[in-house]
Amino acid sequence: MKRDGGSSHPISMSKKAIHEGVRMGHVHLKVADLERALRFYQGVLGFEVTQKMGTSAAFLSAGGYHHHIGLNTWESAGGEAPAQGTTGLYHLAIVYPTRAELADALRRLIDVGIPLDGAADHGVSEALYLRDPDGNGVELYWDRPQEQWPRNADGELAMYTRHLDLKSLLAVAV
Repeated sequence: MKRDGGSSHPISMSKKAIHEGVRMGHVHLKVADLERALRFYQGVLGFEVTQKMGTSAAFLSAGGYHHHIGLNTWESAGGEAPAQGTTGLYHLAIVYPTRAELADALRRLIDVGIPLDGAADHGVSEALYLRDPDGNGVELYWDRPQEQWPRNADGELAMYTRHLDLKSLLAVAV
C-alpha cells in the first residue's frame, strides 16, 4: 500500500497545530557493522554507550539520557548503504549547546580525518554535514539564540544558507 495521497486512503491535513511541548526523541539506525558504528558515534563524536545487546545493538546517550541514538544490525548486518535516488533518512541532526562545543566536534572530525560534505551558516544556526560509516547523513549544529535569528521587514523568519568560516569556528573550540 502506498503511503502517500495517491493511495486509496488519502491523507488529510489536520487544522490543529501540534502541541508546542512535543519534541523529537531518539533516532534508531540500521548499520552494517556495530563495532564500526560505535567507533564513530562513541569514539569520534563522544556519545556514551548506555546499553549494548551483544553484537547486534547498542544504545548511546549524551548526558545520561536512556538513549539518543540506537544502532542495530537486526536487518542490516553486512549490508550496503541505500543507493542514491532512493527514499529514506536524509540526515539525523545532533544539536550542540554552544558554538564552542560544535567547534570541538569539528576538531574531533579533523583529528581522525573524517571529511565534511559541507558546512553552512543558516542565520539561525551553524551546521556541519558529513556521513557516518554506513553512509547516513549526519548534521552537527548549534542554534543561535532566537533574538539573533534573521527576520525580514515583516518580522518573519528569514533563514539563509551561507558559507561557514571553519577557521573562525575552530578558534572557539573548547
